[in-house]
Amino acid sequence: MFDVFGSVKGLLKLDSVCIDNNVFRMHYKGTVIILIAFSLLVTSRQYIGDPIDCIVDEIPLNVMDTYCWIYSTFTIPNRLTGVAGKDMVQPGVASHVDGEDEVKYHKYYQWVCFVLFFQAILFYIPRYLWKTWEGGRIKMLVMDLNAPIVNFDCKEDRKKILVDYFADNINRHNFYAYRFFICEFLNLANVFGQIFFMDFFLDGEFTTYGSDVVRFTEMEPEERRDPMARVFPKVTKCTFHKYGPSGSVQKFDGLCVLPLNIVNEKIYVFLWFWFIGLTVLTALSVAFRIAVIFVPKIRLYLLRARSKLSAHQDVENISKKCQIGDWFVLYQLGKNIDPLIYKEVISDLALKLDGKEVV
Repeated sequence: MFDVFGSVKGLLKLDSVCIDNNVFRMHYKGTVIILIAFSLLVTSRQYIGDPIDCIVDEIPLNVMDTYCWIYSTFTIPNRLTGVAGKDMVQPGVASHVDGEDEVKYHKYYQWVCFVLFFQAILFYIPRYLWKTWEGGRIKMLVMDLNAPIVNFDCKEDRKKILVDYFADNINRHNFYAYRFFICEFLNLANVFGQIFFMDFFLDGEFTTYGSDVVRFTEMEPEERRDPMARVFPKVTKCTFHKYGPSGSVQKFDGLCVLPLNIVNEKIYVFLWFWFIGLTVLTALSVAFRIAVIFVPKIRLYLLRARSKLSAHQDVENISKKCQIGDWFVLYQLGKNIDPLIYKEVISDLALKLDGKEVV
Protein backbone atom coordinates (compact mmCIF):
# COMPACT_ATOMS: atom_id res chain seq x y z
CA MET A 1 0.00 0.00 0.00
CA PHE A 2 2.90 2.35 0.66
CA ASP A 3 3.95 1.80 -2.96
CA VAL A 4 0.56 3.12 -4.08
CA PHE A 5 0.90 6.37 -2.13
CA GLY A 6 4.62 6.60 -2.86
CA SER A 7 3.87 7.17 -6.55
CA VAL A 8 2.36 10.59 -5.76
CA LYS A 9 5.07 11.76 -3.37
CA GLY A 10 6.51 13.97 -6.12
CA LEU A 11 3.49 16.25 -5.73
CA LEU A 12 4.54 16.96 -2.14
CA LYS A 13 7.67 18.80 -3.30
CA LEU A 14 7.56 22.45 -2.26
CA ASP A 15 8.51 25.13 -4.76
CA SER A 16 11.59 27.20 -3.99
CA VAL A 17 9.57 30.36 -4.67
CA CYS A 18 6.00 30.74 -3.37
CA ILE A 19 3.62 32.37 -5.87
CA ASP A 20 0.30 31.62 -4.15
CA ASN A 21 -1.05 30.95 -0.63
CA ASN A 22 -1.92 28.07 1.70
CA VAL A 23 -5.58 27.77 0.66
CA PHE A 24 -4.57 27.72 -3.00
CA ARG A 25 -2.08 24.94 -2.26
CA MET A 26 -4.79 22.90 -0.53
CA HIS A 27 -6.50 22.71 -3.94
CA TYR A 28 -3.65 21.84 -6.29
CA LYS A 29 -1.45 19.94 -3.82
CA GLY A 30 -3.51 18.55 -0.95
CA THR A 31 -6.69 17.69 -2.88
CA VAL A 32 -4.89 16.49 -6.02
CA ILE A 33 -2.66 14.18 -3.96
CA ILE A 34 -5.67 12.78 -2.09
CA LEU A 35 -7.71 12.16 -5.25
CA ILE A 36 -4.85 10.54 -7.18
CA ALA A 37 -3.90 8.36 -4.20
CA PHE A 38 -7.51 7.20 -3.83
CA SER A 39 -7.74 6.55 -7.57
CA LEU A 40 -4.60 4.39 -7.44
CA LEU A 41 -5.85 2.61 -4.34
CA VAL A 42 -9.12 1.65 -6.02
CA THR A 43 -7.33 0.34 -9.11
CA SER A 44 -4.80 -1.73 -7.15
CA ARG A 45 -6.53 -5.10 -7.14
CA GLN A 46 -3.65 -6.83 -5.38
CA TYR A 47 -4.58 -5.04 -2.14
CA ILE A 48 -8.35 -5.57 -2.25
CA GLY A 49 -8.91 -8.79 -4.23
CA ASP A 50 -11.32 -9.21 -7.15
CA PRO A 51 -13.66 -6.28 -7.80
CA ILE A 52 -16.70 -8.59 -7.88
CA ASP A 53 -17.53 -12.21 -6.94
CA CYS A 54 -20.91 -13.67 -7.86
CA ILE A 55 -22.67 -16.86 -6.82
CA VAL A 56 -25.24 -18.51 -9.11
CA ASP A 57 -26.20 -22.07 -10.10
CA GLU A 58 -25.50 -23.49 -13.58
CA ILE A 59 -23.56 -20.40 -14.81
CA PRO A 60 -19.73 -20.48 -14.77
CA LEU A 61 -18.56 -18.12 -12.05
CA ASN A 62 -16.10 -16.23 -14.23
CA VAL A 63 -18.84 -15.62 -16.82
CA MET A 64 -21.23 -14.37 -14.13
CA ASP A 65 -18.57 -12.13 -12.60
CA THR A 66 -17.75 -10.53 -15.93
CA TYR A 67 -21.41 -10.13 -16.92
CA CYS A 68 -22.46 -8.52 -13.65
CA TRP A 69 -19.42 -6.22 -13.60
CA ILE A 70 -20.20 -4.99 -17.12
CA TYR A 71 -23.99 -4.68 -16.86
CA SER A 72 -24.19 -3.57 -13.19
CA THR A 73 -25.93 -5.05 -10.18
CA PHE A 74 -28.96 -3.88 -8.21
CA THR A 75 -30.52 -3.67 -4.75
CA ILE A 76 -34.05 -3.17 -3.46
CA PRO A 77 -34.18 0.18 -1.55
CA ASN A 78 -37.24 -0.76 0.56
CA ARG A 79 -35.40 -3.85 1.86
CA LEU A 80 -32.55 -1.93 3.50
CA THR A 81 -33.95 -2.16 7.04
CA GLY A 82 -34.49 -5.34 8.96
CA VAL A 83 -32.47 -8.17 10.41
CA ALA A 84 -29.92 -9.64 8.02
CA GLY A 85 -30.39 -13.41 7.75
CA LYS A 86 -34.01 -13.20 8.89
CA ASP A 87 -35.90 -10.50 7.02
CA MET A 88 -33.43 -10.48 4.12
CA VAL A 89 -30.11 -11.96 3.04
CA GLN A 90 -28.25 -8.65 3.26
CA PRO A 91 -29.43 -5.00 3.36
CA GLY A 92 -31.14 -4.35 0.03
CA VAL A 93 -30.91 -7.99 -1.07
CA ALA A 94 -34.28 -9.76 -1.00
CA SER A 95 -36.94 -11.17 -3.29
CA HIS A 96 -38.95 -8.57 -5.16
CA VAL A 97 -41.94 -8.26 -7.46
CA ASP A 98 -41.25 -6.79 -10.90
CA GLY A 99 -43.21 -3.58 -11.43
CA GLU A 100 -44.06 -3.17 -7.76
CA ASP A 101 -40.77 -2.94 -5.84
CA GLU A 102 -38.31 -0.21 -6.71
CA VAL A 103 -35.03 -1.52 -8.12
CA LYS A 104 -31.84 0.57 -7.84
CA TYR A 105 -29.02 -0.27 -10.23
CA HIS A 106 -25.43 0.38 -9.20
CA LYS A 107 -23.09 1.20 -12.08
CA TYR A 108 -20.92 4.00 -10.73
CA TYR A 109 -18.48 1.75 -8.85
CA GLN A 110 -16.99 0.82 -12.25
CA TRP A 111 -16.11 4.46 -12.84
CA VAL A 112 -14.83 5.54 -9.41
CA CYS A 113 -11.11 5.34 -10.28
CA PHE A 114 -11.58 7.32 -13.51
CA VAL A 115 -13.80 9.95 -11.90
CA LEU A 116 -11.35 10.52 -9.04
CA PHE A 117 -8.50 11.02 -11.51
CA PHE A 118 -10.65 13.38 -13.61
CA GLN A 119 -11.47 15.40 -10.49
CA ALA A 120 -7.75 15.66 -9.68
CA ILE A 121 -7.17 17.19 -13.14
CA LEU A 122 -9.95 19.72 -12.56
CA PHE A 123 -8.42 20.77 -9.24
CA TYR A 124 -5.07 21.39 -10.93
CA ILE A 125 -6.45 23.61 -13.73
CA PRO A 126 -6.48 26.91 -11.73
CA ARG A 127 -2.89 26.23 -10.67
CA TYR A 128 -1.89 25.57 -14.29
CA LEU A 129 -3.57 28.80 -15.42
CA TRP A 130 -1.91 30.86 -12.71
CA LYS A 131 1.51 29.36 -13.32
CA THR A 132 1.14 30.11 -17.04
CA TRP A 133 -0.06 33.67 -16.47
CA GLU A 134 2.50 34.33 -13.74
CA GLY A 135 5.33 33.43 -16.09
CA GLY A 136 7.98 33.15 -13.36
CA ARG A 137 7.89 36.87 -12.53
CA ILE A 138 8.27 36.49 -8.77
CA LYS A 139 11.12 34.01 -9.19
CA MET A 140 12.96 36.42 -11.48
CA LEU A 141 12.43 39.31 -9.05
CA VAL A 142 13.60 37.29 -6.04
CA MET A 143 16.94 36.54 -7.76
CA ASP A 144 18.17 34.25 -4.95
CA LEU A 145 17.53 36.92 -2.31
CA ASN A 146 15.65 34.28 -0.33
CA ALA A 147 18.95 32.89 0.99
CA PRO A 148 19.96 34.16 4.45
CA ILE A 149 23.60 34.48 3.38
CA VAL A 150 24.28 36.37 0.16
CA ASN A 151 27.51 37.94 -1.08
CA PHE A 152 27.37 41.66 -0.18
CA ASP A 153 28.15 43.00 -3.65
CA CYS A 154 25.80 40.51 -5.24
CA LYS A 155 23.05 41.41 -2.77
CA GLU A 156 23.44 45.16 -3.39
CA ASP A 157 23.32 44.71 -7.17
CA ARG A 158 20.23 42.52 -7.08
CA LYS A 159 18.53 44.73 -4.54
CA LYS A 160 19.13 47.78 -6.75
CA ILE A 161 17.74 45.96 -9.79
CA LEU A 162 14.63 45.02 -7.81
CA VAL A 163 14.04 48.54 -6.47
CA ASP A 164 14.63 50.12 -9.90
CA TYR A 165 12.26 47.65 -11.54
CA PHE A 166 9.52 48.35 -9.04
CA ALA A 167 9.94 52.15 -9.22
CA ASP A 168 9.91 52.08 -13.05
CA ASN A 169 6.83 49.81 -13.21
CA ILE A 170 4.75 51.33 -10.42
CA ASN A 171 0.98 51.02 -11.05
CA ARG A 172 1.52 48.50 -13.88
CA HIS A 173 0.89 45.28 -11.98
CA ASN A 174 -2.90 45.36 -11.65
CA PHE A 175 -3.56 42.90 -14.47
CA TYR A 176 -1.00 40.52 -12.95
CA ALA A 177 -2.78 40.59 -9.58
CA TYR A 178 -6.28 40.28 -10.99
CA ARG A 179 -5.32 37.11 -12.85
CA PHE A 180 -4.36 35.54 -9.52
CA PHE A 181 -7.65 36.69 -8.00
CA ILE A 182 -9.48 35.09 -10.94
CA CYS A 183 -7.75 31.78 -10.18
CA GLU A 184 -8.86 32.05 -6.54
CA PHE A 185 -12.46 32.49 -7.70
CA LEU A 186 -11.99 29.51 -10.04
CA ASN A 187 -10.91 27.40 -7.05
CA LEU A 188 -14.15 28.28 -5.26
CA ALA A 189 -16.28 27.63 -8.35
CA ASN A 190 -14.46 24.34 -8.94
CA VAL A 191 -14.95 22.94 -5.44
CA PHE A 192 -18.64 23.95 -5.49
CA GLY A 193 -19.09 22.39 -8.91
CA GLN A 194 -17.35 19.17 -7.89
CA ILE A 195 -19.64 18.69 -4.91
CA PHE A 196 -22.65 18.80 -7.25
CA PHE A 197 -20.82 16.66 -9.81
CA MET A 198 -20.24 13.93 -7.20
CA ASP A 199 -23.86 14.24 -6.12
CA PHE A 200 -24.91 13.60 -9.73
CA PHE A 201 -22.39 10.75 -10.02
CA LEU A 202 -23.77 9.03 -6.89
CA ASP A 203 -27.42 9.48 -7.89
CA GLY A 204 -28.07 12.40 -5.55
CA GLU A 205 -26.54 10.77 -2.47
CA PHE A 206 -23.33 12.77 -1.95
CA THR A 207 -24.54 16.12 -0.57
CA THR A 208 -25.97 14.45 2.56
CA TYR A 209 -23.68 11.41 2.63
CA GLY A 210 -21.32 12.52 5.40
CA SER A 211 -24.05 13.93 7.62
CA ASP A 212 -26.10 10.74 7.15
CA VAL A 213 -23.10 8.63 8.23
CA VAL A 214 -22.64 10.79 11.36
CA ARG A 215 -26.34 10.44 12.20
CA PHE A 216 -26.15 6.70 11.60
CA THR A 217 -23.39 6.26 14.20
CA GLU A 218 -25.52 8.07 16.81
CA MET A 219 -28.70 6.03 16.26
CA GLU A 220 -29.87 3.02 18.25
CA PRO A 221 -28.77 -0.31 16.66
CA GLU A 222 -32.32 -1.44 15.91
CA GLU A 223 -33.17 1.85 14.16
CA ARG A 224 -30.03 2.08 12.04
CA ARG A 225 -30.27 2.34 8.27
CA ASP A 226 -26.69 2.36 7.05
CA PRO A 227 -26.28 5.09 4.38
CA MET A 228 -23.02 3.47 3.27
CA ALA A 229 -24.89 0.22 2.52
CA ARG A 230 -27.41 2.26 0.52
CA VAL A 231 -24.82 4.10 -1.59
CA PHE A 232 -22.08 1.44 -1.71
CA PRO A 233 -23.70 -1.97 -1.06
CA LYS A 234 -21.29 -4.79 -0.35
CA VAL A 235 -23.75 -7.50 -1.47
CA THR A 236 -26.08 -7.00 -4.44
CA LYS A 237 -28.21 -8.99 -6.88
CA CYS A 238 -27.61 -9.65 -10.55
CA THR A 239 -29.93 -11.28 -13.09
CA PHE A 240 -28.53 -13.36 -15.95
CA HIS A 241 -30.67 -14.48 -18.89
CA LYS A 242 -29.85 -17.28 -21.32
CA TYR A 243 -31.62 -19.72 -23.62
CA GLY A 244 -32.67 -23.06 -22.21
CA PRO A 245 -32.66 -26.46 -24.01
CA SER A 246 -36.07 -25.76 -25.61
CA GLY A 247 -35.10 -22.24 -26.73
CA SER A 248 -37.03 -20.49 -23.95
CA VAL A 249 -35.40 -17.66 -22.00
CA GLN A 250 -34.22 -18.75 -18.58
CA LYS A 251 -33.63 -16.31 -15.73
CA PHE A 252 -30.89 -16.80 -13.14
CA ASP A 253 -30.65 -14.61 -10.02
CA GLY A 254 -27.24 -14.39 -8.43
CA LEU A 255 -25.71 -12.79 -5.35
CA CYS A 256 -22.67 -10.61 -5.94
CA VAL A 257 -20.09 -9.52 -3.38
CA LEU A 258 -18.42 -6.17 -4.12
CA PRO A 259 -15.25 -5.89 -1.98
CA LEU A 260 -14.33 -2.65 -3.80
CA ASN A 261 -17.23 -0.92 -2.11
CA ILE A 262 -15.60 -1.41 1.30
CA VAL A 263 -12.92 0.98 0.08
CA ASN A 264 -15.27 3.25 -1.89
CA GLU A 265 -17.56 3.97 1.04
CA LYS A 266 -14.66 5.11 3.24
CA ILE A 267 -13.17 7.18 0.43
CA TYR A 268 -16.38 9.15 -0.09
CA VAL A 269 -16.96 9.69 3.61
CA PHE A 270 -13.50 11.27 3.81
CA LEU A 271 -14.07 13.26 0.62
CA TRP A 272 -17.36 14.61 1.94
CA PHE A 273 -15.68 16.11 5.02
CA TRP A 274 -12.64 17.26 3.02
CA PHE A 275 -14.74 19.02 0.35
CA ILE A 276 -17.02 20.68 2.88
CA GLY A 277 -14.03 21.97 4.87
CA LEU A 278 -12.24 23.07 1.70
CA THR A 279 -15.35 24.90 0.48
CA VAL A 280 -15.66 26.82 3.75
CA LEU A 281 -11.96 27.77 3.80
CA THR A 282 -12.01 28.81 0.13
CA ALA A 283 -15.17 30.87 0.59
CA LEU A 284 -13.59 32.69 3.56
CA SER A 285 -10.41 33.22 1.52
CA VAL A 286 -12.37 34.72 -1.38
CA ALA A 287 -14.39 36.95 0.98
CA PHE A 288 -11.13 38.15 2.52
CA ARG A 289 -9.71 38.77 -0.96
CA ILE A 290 -12.71 40.93 -1.87
CA ALA A 291 -12.14 42.94 1.31
CA VAL A 292 -8.45 43.37 0.39
CA ILE A 293 -9.38 44.63 -3.07
CA PHE A 294 -11.86 47.23 -1.87
CA VAL A 295 -10.34 48.31 1.46
CA PRO A 296 -6.85 49.88 1.08
CA LYS A 297 -6.41 49.99 4.87
CA ILE A 298 -6.36 46.20 5.01
CA ARG A 299 -3.60 46.13 2.42
CA LEU A 300 -1.53 48.49 4.59
CA TYR A 301 -1.92 46.28 7.66
CA LEU A 302 -1.03 43.16 5.68
CA LEU A 303 2.08 44.80 4.23
CA ARG A 304 3.12 45.88 7.72
CA ALA A 305 2.65 42.33 8.99
CA ARG A 306 4.72 40.98 6.11
CA SER A 307 7.56 43.53 6.67
CA LYS A 308 7.74 43.56 10.47
CA LEU A 309 11.35 44.76 10.52
CA SER A 310 10.64 47.79 8.33
CA ALA A 311 9.76 51.25 9.62
CA HIS A 312 6.00 51.82 9.63
CA GLN A 313 6.47 55.17 7.92
CA ASP A 314 8.29 53.56 4.98
CA VAL A 315 5.54 50.95 4.59
CA GLU A 316 2.84 53.61 4.78
CA ASN A 317 4.55 55.84 2.18
CA ILE A 318 4.85 52.91 -0.23
CA SER A 319 1.26 51.81 0.38
CA LYS A 320 -0.07 55.29 -0.46
CA LYS A 321 1.67 55.25 -3.84
CA CYS A 322 0.82 51.63 -4.71
CA GLN A 323 -2.24 50.23 -6.41
CA ILE A 324 -3.62 46.74 -5.75
CA GLY A 325 -1.22 45.10 -8.24
CA ASP A 326 1.88 46.77 -6.78
CA TRP A 327 0.81 45.79 -3.28
CA PHE A 328 0.29 42.18 -4.40
CA VAL A 329 3.77 41.92 -5.95
CA LEU A 330 5.38 43.43 -2.84
CA TYR A 331 3.42 41.07 -0.59
CA GLN A 332 4.49 38.06 -2.66
CA LEU A 333 8.12 39.21 -2.55
CA GLY A 334 7.85 39.47 1.23
CA LYS A 335 7.00 35.75 1.37
CA ASN A 336 10.14 34.81 -0.52
CA ILE A 337 12.91 37.31 0.29
CA ASP A 338 14.92 36.98 3.48
CA PRO A 339 13.38 39.33 6.12
CA LEU A 340 16.57 41.35 6.64
CA ILE A 341 17.03 41.88 2.92
CA TYR A 342 13.32 42.65 2.50
CA LYS A 343 13.65 45.35 5.14
CA GLU A 344 16.39 46.99 3.08
CA VAL A 345 14.30 46.69 -0.10
CA ILE A 346 11.36 48.44 1.57
CA SER A 347 13.60 51.19 2.90
CA ASP A 348 15.29 51.79 -0.48
CA LEU A 349 11.99 51.65 -2.33
CA ALA A 350 10.44 54.24 0.00
CA LEU A 351 13.36 56.60 -0.71
CA LYS A 352 13.16 55.91 -4.46
CA LEU A 353 9.43 56.61 -4.62
CA ASP A 354 9.96 59.88 -2.68
CA GLY A 355 12.49 60.95 -5.27
CA LYS A 356 15.43 60.70 -2.89
CA GLU A 357 18.74 59.12 -3.71
CA VAL A 358 19.28 55.62 -2.37
CA VAL A 359 22.51 55.35 -0.42
